[in-house]
Amino acid sequence: MDYINAVLLGIVEGITEFLPISSTGHLIIAEQWLGHRSDMFNIVIQAGAILAVTFIYWRRLLDLVLGWRDPANRDYAAKLIIAFLITAVLGLIVKKLGFELPETATPIAWALIIGGFWMIGAEWLAARRPPHKEITWLVAILVGIAQVVAGVFPGTSRSGATIFVALLAGTNNRASATEFAFLVGIPTMYAASAYELLKTFKDGGAANEDWTSLGIAFVVSTIVAFIAVKWLLSYIQSNRFTLFAIYRIILGVFLLGLAATGVIA
Repeated sequence: MDYINAVLLGIVEGITEFLPISSTGHLIIAEQWLGHRSDMFNIVIQAGAILAVTFIYWRRLLDLVLGWRDPANRDYAAKLIIAFLITAVLGLIVKKLGFELPETATPIAWALIIGGFWMIGAEWLAARRPPHKEITWLVAILVGIAQVVAGVFPGTSRSGATIFVALLAGTNNRASATEFAFLVGIPTMYAASAYELLKTFKDGGAANEDWTSLGIAFVVSTIVAFIAVKWLLSYIQSNRFTLFAIYRIILGVFLLGLAATGVIA
């Protein structure tokens, strides 16, 4: 049963990590029935999802590195670096201050609901502006800040926060906003995972892990995330994010109901 649960949690993480619907909210629901997992387990399945996105964008990443002589590539890479550095610095400050919200159902539910309405509003506003694909410096700065906000408020969704900040800040092309959000998420999430992983090893939290379950969950998360992100990138070419916003609102209301009846904490 433990291996089956590892597969199920890997599937949940793989689907929800990069779709703008909050992996945290879904994992909290899943853990109510599949059992609570260690920090190490959650780090490993998240790493699987990041690896999947790295595979998807490997050509783009290689082009940015090898094509650094191209002014457009240098400009884009510089904006990715700035967004990452803003996230890293602000993230460390938040960590040092010890500021984090409890990962319980009620605040996550409200974050899902508010985020859903915000997504609908942001896309409505973006659709009324002239087409604009360029990633500006303002977009890069705000995306960096959005990643920190998403980390502080569970249920916000890192991908949702960054994509829709980019849309609101001027890049009103869904594909361009999503690509930048995902590319800047790769170093950010690798760094966050490495930080948490080193911390877990240092605290001795890895001693009693079931490494077979971890390996299964990692592989499942990687495969499922690859499929989910490929589907998302195809879907947004001709569709809005409205479906995800409605889903978030419904899930948030459902979570509030479960919390009100005492089914989950």
